[in-house]
Amino acid sequence: MFGGFALVLLAAGFGLVFATPVILIPYLFAPRNPTPMKRATFEAGQVPKGEARAHLMMQYYPYLLIFVVMDVISIFLYAWATTSITSASMGTAAVIGLFLGVIFIPLGFGLYIAREKDLW
Repeated sequence: MFGGFALVLLAAGFGLVFATPVILIPYLFAPRNPTPMKRATFEAGQVPKGEARAHLMMQYYPYLLIFVVMDVISIFLYAWATTSITSASMGTAAVIGLFLGVIFIPLGFGLYIAREKDLW
């Protein structure tokens, strides 16, 4: 048990050791000469025109919600299926049943919204 946790701590330590110079070196050595031109906002190299805020259509929101839910379902069901081959019990079946019961709520909501907006 401690061996697995030690690997996680080792990975976190490597991440910290290698990320610290990447953050500190530019902070210490980057030139600081802010001018109005450097601080101006640009959109793909051009001066922005018009409103900064735009209305985004939520036409495909139900499909996005369904995709995210099905993605999570597929990942967890694959992991459950590979482990349940060796240790099939009523406890694992109850846990996966609870998981599916909870995860089908947003899936049903996404399908409801898609049908309500005539997207289905």
